[in-house]
Amino acid sequence: MIYDTIAAISTPVGEGGIGIVRTSGDDTLQIINKIFKSPSGENWYRGSHRLYYGHIVNPADGRIIDEVLMSVMMAPHTYTRENVAEINCHGGMVPLLEVLKVVLSSGARQALPGEFTKRAFLNGRLDLNQAESVIDIIRAKTGSSLKVAMNQLRGDLSDKIRHIQDQMLGMLAELEAAIDFPEDEVEERKSSAMISNAASVMAQLDELIESAETGRIYREGIRTVIAGRPNVGKSSLLNALLRENRAIVTEVPGTTRDIIEEMLNIKGIPLRLIDTAGIRRTEDYVEKIGVQKTRESLESADMVLLVVDVINGFTDEDRDIVAKFKAKKIIVIINKIDLDGDILIDLNDLPVVNISAKTGEGLSLLEDKIMEVALADGAGLPEAVTVSNVRHQTAIKEARISMEDFNGALKSGLTADLSSIELRSAWESLGEITGSTVTEDLLDRIFTDFCIGK
Repeated sequence: MIYDTIAAISTPVGEGGIGIVRTSGDDTLQIINKIFKSPSGENWYRGSHRLYYGHIVNPADGRIIDEVLMSVMMAPHTYTRENVAEINCHGGMVPLLEVLKVVLSSGARQALPGEFTKRAFLNGRLDLNQAESVIDIIRAKTGSSLKVAMNQLRGDLSDKIRHIQDQMLGMLAELEAAIDFPEDEVEERKSSAMISNAASVMAQLDELIESAETGRIYREGIRTVIAGRPNVGKSSLLNALLRENRAIVTEVPGTTRDIIEEMLNIKGIPLRLIDTAGIRRTEDYVEKIGVQKTRESLESADMVLLVVDVINGFTDEDRDIVAKFKAKKIIVIINKIDLDGDILIDLNDLPVVNISAKTGEGLSLLEDKIMEVALADGAGLPEAVTVSNVRHQTAIKEARISMEDFNGALKSGLTADLSSIELRSAWESLGEITGSTVTEDLLDRIFTDFCIGK
């Protein structure tokens, strides 16, 4: 713990009952002594991991800034493994900023984004994967998303990665022995066993890679675009799924001209639900921009909810959307069944759901279908070991490629010293996940994504 003492507001911007100013570093207690006054007198400190009542004062003039409860936690049993204080103030921005000012003027430095968690990593409190999971916990949109992030904070993925790395180290040790003792009579038997071990490692890496789609879904959500012709009920569907009047709904075609995006929890799966302008030819300049935005949203979508109505059925314009975006996950939604009842449309393998966004009929069936289609590629409910981070997925894929090259080198009879290069490369790629082989530049990039105060 060779760092200076840092401080930041650790609660969100805005008004609330409580706001927290956090400090971490060797000088925490000295700084707090300058600004904290207890009703019991000067000797307020009675030990670590206690809550103290008192006032934060400006040491320059003795002016009381706020009435607070303050927790003091001394190293090493803290989040950062440094001395930590958390000042629980009233939750308005003015008292929080005033408290932060006196903390900084008394010897602390403004924390950088993610610096508290970065120190937890550098001080051995968390490995890099666990540190990154903290931001996933903060950003979790559903209970299932939280479960994936909590499993990673608990160290499930890290344990799996370290287990694979241990197997790689065992093989590296055997290769080093082969280099030192080239006349070993059992070399051929060892090579056969190592090929088998390499295959086992590759199979474990494949399992992790396959879990990445599940992880991505629960971490980022499924980008789901509601599309279709004007006045088929796209905005009504958005409102019905959200259970609130989020979008303007009128009988006038072309009401929606801009993109509306909301997060929705469908049975634990986070959907980034996007309502778009109706696709049609138009001379209206503003509506043309909306239609172009719709097409751009469709290009980047994971799933398309194509809405048609029972009045006009499935038109040539709808067929054009299906043809152009057939690589996407598409659900065709027949809306307004409260008017004319269900209709049957033969769309080969495309799923079709009949609903009434107005009455809510069929919405539960639609939610079931969304979940079924979302998880159709092998993604499932989150398991204990799930890769949810794109950086982790890339590192595992790189390790898998290196292991494939290593396996090929073994089978072709390359010397032990040449074969070990690819195996060591695979080991180092996995080390980027836990942080055992990470660079300072990569650390800076990772923690820049965090908010200040965490």
